[in-house]
Amino acid sequence: MSQEGKTAYSPEELKEFEEIILQKLAVAKEELVSLKETLSKKNDSGTDYTASTSKLLEDGADTLERESMSQLAARQQKFIINLENALIRIKNGTYGVCVDTGKLISKERLKAVPHTMHSIEAKLAKK
Repeated sequence: MSQEGKTAYSPEELKEFEEIILQKLAVAKEELVSLKETLSKKNDSGTDYTASTSKLLEDGADTLERESMSQLAARQQKFIINLENALIRIKNGTYGVCVDTGKLISKERLKAVPHTMHSIEAKLAKK
């Protein structure tokens, strides 16, 4: 059946999307734990160097790396929340429907970006 006249995905299709989301969620949570562990190790690495130029450069590089890791962790946290929200939309029957157009988001797009709430048309129209 073509997607044109459809206003919702079938329970079988939703189950397929749910499995994709659960897999991505598991991987995302593992990566977040890993990032947080790396960050906590970085925060513990205080050494008793004399204040040399190379030490200052190292400190600067460490700070930059820590900020980078913090941003990655924050982005990962947001991704996890978006995936969890997608699971809620599956449960309440609104998953796969574009919030802007009210039309069904293409299966290909949902497989690539399972947490999206926008069809590609709506996303392109916002640019």
